[in-house]
Amino acid sequence: MNIKEILEYNFLNLGGYQLNLLNVGEFLIILFSAQILVWAIKRIILHNFFKRRQIDIGKQFAITQFLKYIVYTIALLLAIQSLGITLSVIWGGAAALLVGIGLGLQQTFHDLISGIILLIEGSVEIDDAIMVDGILGKVRDIGIRTSRVESRDGIMIIVPNSKLVGSNVVNWSHNDQPTRFQVEVGVSYSSDVKLVTELILKAANGHPDVLDSPTARVQFGAFGESSLDFILHFYSSEYFRIEFVKSDLRYRIIELFRQHKVEIPFPQRDLWIKSPVFASVQNGQHHPEWIAPVPDSFQS
Repeated sequence: MNIKEILEYNFLNLGGYQLNLLNVGEFLIILFSAQILVWAIKRIILHNFFKRRQIDIGKQFAITQFLKYIVYTIALLLAIQSLGITLSVIWGGAAALLVGIGLGLQQTFHDLISGIILLIEGSVEIDDAIMVDGILGKVRDIGIRTSRVESRDGIMIIVPNSKLVGSNVVNWSHNDQPTRFQVEVGVSYSSDVKLVTELILKAANGHPDVLDSPTARVQFGAFGESSLDFILHFYSSEYFRIEFVKSDLRYRIIELFRQHKVEIPFPQRDLWIKSPVFASVQNGQHHPEWIAPVPDSFQS
């Protein structure tokens, strides 16, 4: 028996289906060729294309992933066909299978389609700072079904792609205009409001992460129960670490207030208690009179 006969020998004969080493070899060669093709696309073709067009890293990743999925899908279909399996049979069986388990895999397919939409549209890209479900983080990876978002605490969050497509997601990286933030502060009613405004603006204008344009402004927010409430509106590009910028501003504001004797009041409540009359003296004798009822609890 020569090499050709060994390769063409059907070691699997099940019904009308036959499988030999030649089929297996073609299967492996197609998959290996797909890997080489993906490597060539990423390293040679796309690298020069990206460099020439100066495309940002997020779109580079999206285009690369999309082409990789296309190449691998076509290669897998060709590899299966090389094994002697008719694709029409696969599609027929897959259709019947999807009908049976379609409801169970509905969300999974939704995530898969959303992943393709993300890769094509580029609405969310690698290294974008996004806010989803109230959590601010950076996108580290976009997969075909899920994406990985790293929060400011260094926690890696696995987010289904359907949430990034169908939910309200704030993408700070796609904001071309400066972003406005607020810091609230209250002062006592005896304070000089003009001085308070000047001190708050001084704290904002002296911070390196507060933009000079648009300029910071102070709003007289409200007459509070215990304080006059002011709101500092300022613009900054440090959206990812904005809480530290706000903290620095609060440190500076309280420092300036103490230097100029501006009081930040604490909440106060006035409690009035009516004293009961227990007795009166008439003709040298004690006669009980009306006694004021004492409530079980006092509310301020």
